[in-house]
Amino acid sequence: MKQVQAVYLRPMAIEDTEQIVKWRNQEWVRRNFIYQKPFTKEGHLEWVRTQVLPGHVVQFIICLPDGRAVGSVYFRDIDRERAVAEYGIFIGEKDAVGHGYGTAAAKDALAYAFDKLGLDRVFLRFLADNTGARKSYERAGFHMTDRQETAMTPQGERKVLFMEIDRGSWEEKCMADGAETEES
Repeated sequence: MKQVQAVYLRPMAIEDTEQIVKWRNQEWVRRNFIYQKPFTKEGHLEWVRTQVLPGHVVQFIICLPDGRAVGSVYFRDIDRERAVAEYGIFIGEKDAVGHGYGTAAAKDALAYAFDKLGLDRVFLRFLADNTGARKSYERAGFHMTDRQETAMTPQGERKVLFMEIDRGSWEEKCMADGAETEES
């Protein structure tokens, strides 16, 4: 089994704007998003003003143990009445891809979603050809749903798949992961 690498999450700050815009505008990052239009500083600041500050979005920066920022994870469209939100993540540093940082960040973020935000379900969307993301999501505990859509991207029409995890499944995964760690 692939070892999940340690990371920590810190709340995103306005000072992270330039880094986030830089990360999201890299072609290799952007092509894995459904929304692929270039990011701007103004657009990100508007996101913070209209989504983060009112609490519709919670966004973190993914950091390595040495403090180096390598990406971002967030919950958007937080519906507190239905206790559901959409999950999103990206690794913005090319040399940080494929080391388990995304899986580790997902696990930490899900703990926050269920324990601090009080969510009962978290879902995500991803482009079907992003197999690395799918594997990371599965390792974090997400499972596929039957829901599918298509999206028009600069690369043409692409299939969008959905995954989700609920509180009960998360708690079972945490117990199983704990038992697995004790046996190691």
